[in-house]
Amino acid sequence: MERGLNVKVVIYMFQKIAKECLAGFTVAIVALPLAIAFGIAATGTSEGALVGLYGAIFAGLFAALFGGTPGQVTGPTGPITVIATGVIATHGLEASFIAFMMAGLFQILFGVCKLGSYVRYIPYPVVSGFMNGIALIIILGEIKHVQNSLLLVVLTIIVMIVSGKWIKAIPSSLVALVGVTAMLPLFSSALEGLTVKLPIIGNLSLNKVIEKIGTIPEAMPTLHIPSLSGTGIAELILPALSIALLGSIDSLLTSVVMDNVTGTRHKSNKELVGQGIGNMMSGLFGGLAGAGATVRSIVNIRSGGKTALSASMHSVILFIFIMGLGSVVQYIPLAVLSGILILTGIGMFDWESMKKMHVAPKGDVVVMLVTMIVTVKFDLMIAVAFGIILSFIIYMVKCKERKASIVKEKEATYKIKGPLSFLTVDRVFYALQDVKSPVVLRMKEVRYMDVSGAMALLNFIEQSDKSGVSVTLEQVPTHIEQTLVTMASNEQKDKLQFVEVNVM
Repeated sequence: MERGLNVKVVIYMFQKIAKECLAGFTVAIVALPLAIAFGIAATGTSEGALVGLYGAIFAGLFAALFGGTPGQVTGPTGPITVIATGVIATHGLEASFIAFMMAGLFQILFGVCKLGSYVRYIPYPVVSGFMNGIALIIILGEIKHVQNSLLLVVLTIIVMIVSGKWIKAIPSSLVALVGVTAMLPLFSSALEGLTVKLPIIGNLSLNKVIEKIGTIPEAMPTLHIPSLSGTGIAELILPALSIALLGSIDSLLTSVVMDNVTGTRHKSNKELVGQGIGNMMSGLFGGLAGAGATVRSIVNIRSGGKTALSASMHSVILFIFIMGLGSVVQYIPLAVLSGILILTGIGMFDWESMKKMHVAPKGDVVVMLVTMIVTVKFDLMIAVAFGIILSFIIYMVKCKERKASIVKEKEATYKIKGPLSFLTVDRVFYALQDVKSPVVLRMKEVRYMDVSGAMALLNFIEQSDKSGVSVTLEQVPTHIEQTLVTMASNEQKDKLQFVEVNVM
């Protein structure tokens, strides 16, 4: 009997490990073209392909092992690439590796000082605005390749869109990368220098030149020992701090998304320590800095990955890939990578919020637009700081009552009192995280709710519904109800239950 039980346990564990490894393989396939594209975008050279891949390998492996969000996948991301591009252009590639290590050290300090929990207080419009700004920066950064090889860029985007709808088993970016690169030798002579004559514009070049990545050295990663002077290190403090702050925000926002998908609660400070160790190791081995990557993390969860094993395996599999990919990767057209990055940028836009700008609270719309513009025109960190300050000013002007509280009146009935805003939602919904039975929220005394408050309440209702717990909103002021309905997606609207909604 005992032996039979042991066999069942072994089989169960084997199946579980196999599922995690398979999920890791799937994520590696998704991460491969993105790591190459982000690496080349950051460095501007073919060497960047390895820099991006090393970032996915080392940051991904160590962040998975030491982080606080099970199943979260770390690697080069759009926001990090934008800052890294500036650091590399200003200080050089070797110095940038030191900046990445310093950024990792800052992140470890953030975690040790327990600063991770404060990311919850970043208003949703600020997050939306800086993500939209980063998306624009990524797209605008590929204009050169669009001008040189318009047809290839458009073809890549079309292949990704079509394959995304019809070939669910393989990532659309990989289909485009392999498919367009493989077909190119058949048509390259006809495509190069191709022009069309348009009535008003005249001759428009569809492909001036087809540039390729070029030769990539195949070599084992080596340690990059810092060799800068004290002055050189001092010059890297601000860029490193920017990478650390943005990487921390990016990673913890991904952790929040993971919480919503899995129904768990991540450990913010542990996640920062893990991200810091990952970026230190990535810089030490010549890799790009990384952060928690939302799309790759969701793919991991959807593929059956639930632990650090699947996220770690994604890095191990990428390492196996690069040992024999150098001779193949050199033939990839830069325009194909541009197409992948442009579609990635388009996907980063917060389209849901932008579609609701005309009905959302005007103050939140202003915060989002200002944050987006400052991100594109000036600096990411300045944009986030400016957005938070602007949100706080609007909150102080509009809201006379500053604090929010939640009181349990009777079994499964809670009264929320005060404003539901970016400053109060974490306290309110933390008190409800362990509710396992149908709950009624009395909201008669909620007189103010911003977009952050609405999104937090809608996410709470959605996650409760997934757990089989119904949520009823009672005595909701009319303007609060209108804000909720306005900000809700179609799926979320179906889950909204109001009682006595017209109380003023």
